[in-house]
Amino acid sequence: MSELVGLALVSLSVGLSNFAGSIGIGLSGVDARTRLRVGVAFGLFEGLMPVLGLLIGQALASTLGTYGRYLGAGLLVLTGAYTKTGELERKEEQGAIETRQLVVLAVALSIDNLVVGFALGVYRIPLALAAVTMAVVSVGLSLLGLELGSRLGSRVGEWSEEIGGAVLILVGIAIGAGLI
Repeated sequence: MSELVGLALVSLSVGLSNFAGSIGIGLSGVDARTRLRVGVAFGLFEGLMPVLGLLIGQALASTLGTYGRYLGAGLLVLTGAYTKTGELERKEEQGAIETRQLVVLAVALSIDNLVVGFALGVYRIPLALAAVTMAVVSVGLSLLGLELGSRLGSRVGEWSEEIGGAVLILVGIAIGAGLI
């Protein structure tokens, strides 16, 4: 039973970065299609990264374990800076997010799950259960973050894209510092 409690806590912990990143996305407003795309992308990567981590094995764990957090943090900071400078070519419709940007965010926010996958080999938790649990928690937290960001975005108006970029930068810094 303690393994399942541990899995739930780990899932919540790694899903919080998706929650924070989703707030940044939601600030510019989101439609139902964007909610679905973000939920699927974040959930898919959160669920598959531990499986990939377990398959890659312990040989790479020490190297990536040291640098994985920084890689994810750097990707988030760069994405946030790119968004903040207004260089992103956004579609005119509200809530549009490019697939390329969504994939980069999903990878950056789920790199920590790759390392979690390395650790799963030590515990007696079925890999499929861990992957599904992390994916479900991630989708739930992502949708909650999108909704919160959307509500905040309607209040900050024209500054929403700049604030969203700043949020991604802050999430990247927090991940790099080990705070998330």
